[in-house]
Amino acid sequence: MEFLLLGSVALYFLSALGALCFGRRAPGGWIVPVSTVLSSAMVALPLISVLLRGTIVDIQVPWAIPVGSFHLRMDGLSGWFVLILSLISPAVAFYGRGYLRDRGETSGGSWMGFCLQILSGGIFMVLISYDGILFLLSWEIMSMAAFFLVMFDHHKEGSRRAGWVYLIATHLGTAFLFFMFFLLGGKTGSYDFSSFGGLAGVADLVFALAVIGFGAKAGFFGLHLWLPEAHPAAPSHGSAMMSGVMVKTGIYGVVRIMTMAEVWPQWWGWTLLILGVISGIGGVIHSVVQKDLKRLLAFCTVENIGIVLIGLGIGALGAGYDRSIGIIAVCGALLHCLNHSIFKAGLFMAAGSVIKATGTGDMNLLGGLYRTMPKSGLAFLPLCLSVCGLPPFNGFVGEFLIYKASYWTVVPQELSSVGLRIGGFVAISSLALIGGLAAMAFLKAYGTVFSGQPRSDLGYTEDPGPFMTLPMLSLAAFCLALGLCGSLSILLAGAVASSIHPIGLHQSSLMSVIRISKVYMNVAVLSIGLLAVVFGLYSLRARLQKGRSVSYGPVWGCGYSCPSPRMQYTGSSFSQPVLVAFSSFLRSHIGGSWPEGYFPGPSSFWTESTGVFQRYLYDPMFGTVMKVVQEIKKLHSGGTHLYVFYVFVALVAVLTWSLLW
Repeated sequence: MEFLLLGSVALYFLSALGALCFGRRAPGGWIVPVSTVLSSAMVALPLISVLLRGTIVDIQVPWAIPVGSFHLRMDGLSGWFVLILSLISPAVAFYGRGYLRDRGETSGGSWMGFCLQILSGGIFMVLISYDGILFLLSWEIMSMAAFFLVMFDHHKEGSRRAGWVYLIATHLGTAFLFFMFFLLGGKTGSYDFSSFGGLAGVADLVFALAVIGFGAKAGFFGLHLWLPEAHPAAPSHGSAMMSGVMVKTGIYGVVRIMTMAEVWPQWWGWTLLILGVISGIGGVIHSVVQKDLKRLLAFCTVENIGIVLIGLGIGALGAGYDRSIGIIAVCGALLHCLNHSIFKAGLFMAAGSVIKATGTGDMNLLGGLYRTMPKSGLAFLPLCLSVCGLPPFNGFVGEFLIYKASYWTVVPQELSSVGLRIGGFVAISSLALIGGLAAMAFLKAYGTVFSGQPRSDLGYTEDPGPFMTLPMLSLAAFCLALGLCGSLSILLAGAVASSIHPIGLHQSSLMSVIRISKVYMNVAVLSIGLLAVVFGLYSLRARLQKGRSVSYGPVWGCGYSCPSPRMQYTGSSFSQPVLVAFSSFLRSHIGGSWPEGYFPGPSSFWTESTGVFQRYLYDPMFGTVMKVVQEIKKLHSGGTHLYVFYVFVALVAVLTWSLLW
């Protein structure tokens, strides 16, 4: 097991070097996809042993660094997230080969393959590192690889700006993680995770630092500033890897820190629940009003991270009152991490196909693409249904468990408290609002992109090659398969949730997991029956129409003699009610010239939303920083005597500090 785990990790980094050295040659383009598949195959056996049998793969290798240790460990929690990486990375690798080939990339292809494999290897190391120093080193490798992915089109001003925004955000979060690990290391005298049991008497401070540090990577609302900037700038398969897998390392980090505590205080649960509600609702509201397809998907990531946090919050609250509630809620959060990774990676791939074919991601300019891009449209539809949490697709499974756990907190029980019931009511209400707005956002996305008529001259469009379409279709099919086989995934995630929850796996919680898996099995059977009915009706319709001529006529145009595509709803007009309703929260600016009179002239309409956090927190903060930087620049006068004086002042300050301390 140890050899397979080490080999799987090493293969990512070795293939990165291979892609950099040989990626420009024709056979070298296969290095990344083939090595990624081999890495996923190698780790399959350790994953089966860890997730099904509950074993732990532990590796300790000597290293020359005076602090920390090279300690790798894969248990149930890390194995669950390694499973996510192993499922998504092969699809991303094959899609990337087609994406770069269709773009005509030559020199950039090898660099892209290098960054992608370093990112995957860095994520892998983050998930299995069991030492604070090694974890931070792996975290930095992962973060910098993602930075270079965002900066891939560095000749564009938008990509450069997005890259620097991401770099600042990720290192602000990393600063909190440095403080957290050095605090724990100073308290315990070791950076090994095994020595952090009980969090050295500073559990509350460590949890707060973890929420901020890991939350910046996961995209908690308020710390999400980099997501809507980085995802539109990065290549689509890079966005798929970052949103599908990398942001989950933030969730992993928070849960890993929680597992080190002996108990989960109630305020931890309330903190996660409130953050989840804010992230879920704030993310989906911003998602609805976006005009750019990839920005919509970026804010959707914030929304789904909020759903995961709601599950973790209910799980932490339930830990003090009812074993079943805690296990089921955490199980739902873990399942939603897995399911979100699958459908979000597929959605970014489909968005990349649209952008490659049309040259734009502006939904106000798109339309009618299903006629010319049926494979992309066929993949995009089930992925949209999945992200909306509709059965029988996989997005429903995790949300179903979180709903169920929240419902159990509300109904009268002997162990329930008023606070727990309030938390459950807040969770149910928030999930309902999030689900409705998510359906609106993706009805808008699919309708404006693939239905209707083109809203601008898109030129010739067609589906991309098989390297891009097959990963999309595979992930879409996987969403349906996981939705229909949700009972099995519930049992698997339930075992992982039991291993990390402080109450452990008791008889009552085990029976609750089994019982809810049986309930979901009934949902799956009904879904299969519904699909059979739909397929039967479609077959009957095709049979009845066989041999008959189909006549086409003009669509009713509301009395207009010359209807045009401009009369269709655009993405902005579709979301205009939400924009107006939440204008204070979105900090919306609406303008244009409105039609007047019986024979109105030309009119226009435009909207701009900055968001409350950006308007009142980040813009003033970074504005102040820029003013300070401009003042500091005045010191760079170029005079040698001034530079000598600066050195003298610095030397005096260092000597004074050393004498006093």
